[in-house]
Amino acid sequence: MKLILFGATGMIGQGALREALGDPDVEAILAIGRRETGERHPKLREIVRADLLDLSDIEGDLDGYDACLFCLGISSVGLSEAQYADVTHGITLAVARTLARADPGMVFVYVSAAGSDETEHGRVMWARVRGRTENDLFRLPFRRVYAVRPAGIRPLHGIRSRTPYVDRLYRVLGPVLPLIQRALPAYVTDTGELARAMLRLAKRGGLIRVIEARDIPALGRRAASP
Repeated sequence: MKLILFGATGMIGQGALREALGDPDVEAILAIGRRETGERHPKLREIVRADLLDLSDIEGDLDGYDACLFCLGISSVGLSEAQYADVTHGITLAVARTLARADPGMVFVYVSAAGSDETEHGRVMWARVRGRTENDLFRLPFRRVYAVRPAGIRPLHGIRSRTPYVDRLYRVLGPVLPLIQRALPAYVTDTGELARAMLRLAKRGGLIRVIEARDIPALGRRAASP
């Protein structure tokens, strides 16, 4: 399988890249983002660009891939709905539309968030934007689209969030997060388990297109099984 990965320098994307590099079923990874990952691996090729809204000049590089793991995202804290939507909806849909043109046989796996509002009319701003993004992705002519909705995410293997307040929170909660994950696996996953669940969807598909937080541990365990 050949993968395109967006957001490989973020917390979730770092986990996805690590698991994909170690997955024998993944033969090639194209990471596209605003920063270099710092990784060097025979499977990995990178395209670094400031503008992710218009990929027309590299559209030829996007053909021939089996799946896209879209892990790019930002926090809504301190942003207006328009500002948050510019990235969360605008960039996501711009990328997805380009990929759907390049190869409609692709599987698109989108990292959303627990509590996303598919009605698009709820009171919580970020949930409305996430829900609208999911709905618009489902309308695109991919072979399959999945929206994965994690809740709490425990970073492993030295992975850190690029959002300062999130990074500080995880550092404070670090000693107790493993206990919380064991006690409440439907509410806390980790970067490895989430990545394996995404890779399983990319490789084998799933029966439902919205993967709630409670579904992630089982998918991640099955993906790790021989």
